[in-house]
Amino acid sequence: MSEDAVQKWLPALISAAVLGVFAIIGSTLVGLSHEGTVERIAQNERDALLRQMAAVLPQHRYDNDLLKDLIELHAPDALGDTPTKVYRARKNGEDVAAIFSPVTTPGYAGDIVLLVGIYTDGSVAGVRVVTHRETPGLGDKIEVKRHPWITSFAGKSLGNPSEDRWGVKRDGGQFDQFTGATITPRTVVAAVKRTLKYFHVHREQIFARTVRATSTETAQAGKYTNDRASGHG
Repeated sequence: MSEDAVQKWLPALISAAVLGVFAIIGSTLVGLSHEGTVERIAQNERDALLRQMAAVLPQHRYDNDLLKDLIELHAPDALGDTPTKVYRARKNGEDVAAIFSPVTTPGYAGDIVLLVGIYTDGSVAGVRVVTHRETPGLGDKIEVKRHPWITSFAGKSLGNPSEDRWGVKRDGGQFDQFTGATITPRTVVAAVKRTLKYFHVHREQIFARTVRATSTETAQAGKYTNDRASGHG
């Protein structure tokens, strides 16, 4: 290539090289920014989950890392179609409680997603609504910030009240319903009852330290089907 040709193309080559360098730097920064954003989102989700769990199980009741001591279950007839993670709370090596998240159940306007904590004796540690699409001013009273109704499950078990009283008062049960919104509390009560029954049947497997694989319930499906159906109407 002649000297004149080099002089002619040199500025363009320099510009292309500079643009290439900036493109590489820009791509690297975008990648780092995306990675940082993903990590922040994941951390925020973990923090939110820990706050929700603290609402149903006081932190002084356990001393292990709940986010590391967990199993995953798929029991659609008992816990809903979405796979459920069960966080095992222990203190001084002793089993304390299990927290099920999520427990999903059909509501009036879509799925209601619950977090349910159960002590080893089978009593409810607490229940909280994670997400829902129920009618504002009616069904949204399942949110603890709008009404204390959801806190009424604490301390309840399959024997308190008796199983036939696990329903809303309109159906002969013990739990209050909301004026103008019976379906929502009915389905939540049924979902908590199903979770208690599942815990009662599978307590040993839930707290087993060697269980790691996903458990899919098929043989036990009949134990929960009737309660799931009772959440409608």
